[in-house]
Amino acid sequence: MDALKRGFAFIKQSWQMAMADKDLLKPSIYALVTGIVVTLIFIIPIAVVGFIFQDGTVGQVLYFVLAALMAFTQYTVSYIFSAMTVYLIYGYLSEGDGRMDKAWALVRRDLLDLMSLAAASTVVNIIKNIIEGKDKGGGRKAVAGLLNTIWTEATYLVLPAMVIEDINLKDGLKRATQIVRSNLLLVGISTVGVKAITGLIGFLLGATGVALGIGVGVGIISLSSSALGVIGGVSLGFLIAMPFILVATVIGTYTTTAYHTCLYLWARDVERAKQSGQSLEIAAPAPLAAVLK
Repeated sequence: MDALKRGFAFIKQSWQMAMADKDLLKPSIYALVTGIVVTLIFIIPIAVVGFIFQDGTVGQVLYFVLAALMAFTQYTVSYIFSAMTVYLIYGYLSEGDGRMDKAWALVRRDLLDLMSLAAASTVVNIIKNIIEGKDKGGGRKAVAGLLNTIWTEATYLVLPAMVIEDINLKDGLKRATQIVRSNLLLVGISTVGVKAITGLIGFLLGATGVALGIGVGVGIISLSSSALGVIGGVSLGFLIAMPFILVATVIGTYTTTAYHTCLYLWARDVERAKQSGQSLEIAAPAPLAAVLK
């Protein structure tokens, strides 16, 4: 229960930070919009391949290639804007201002490194899907889920390391491993339940939006038996539900990135203090420190 309270408190602290500097939220919104566009762009050729080739070998190969390209593009978009969020939060905490011009400069500087991280995530995703595809008894699905969880958690540390320390993927992985092995990961899910709270908020917002959308859509359809009424009901229901889902996505993306950025900065400061021989307790970044009092 304490972890959930701290998770909720951190969301409050991180969003107070975002309200003080609204640039911090922009990359999460950009990522959402761009991700939708990327999906729409790839859905058309994937659907065409499925329709023309169906279950043939050529169709399977083309589908695999297109799906991999879509995953890589989506990961690239996600990491670009997450990197911007990390840098903006870092700038806000260290200088009192997260500047978008510096964040865009960061993207230009680290684009190849971010693409390499996206490529690695694409490979992990392919391996996970292969393991799940061969699952007949249920055991491999658990292994695939564990692989996905471990890699996802790793990227939460690797990305801040790459952005803040200006290092490549290889060194970022080493840096994250070093932090974990040195017990510098001071706060986990058991202490501050950010993941649980963002998941709960996402579920509640999503469920509310879907319920309202279905209610309105069914109401319109019931009042009109024509095809136009059905199309209008479905469309309006979708439009009502979508904003709730989008807001939930932005909340989850921004808050999770803010949490892991604060966590990384704290681990880095503790490491530096140990290396310099300091015995004083190192305070966490303000949003995180406020929930640990």
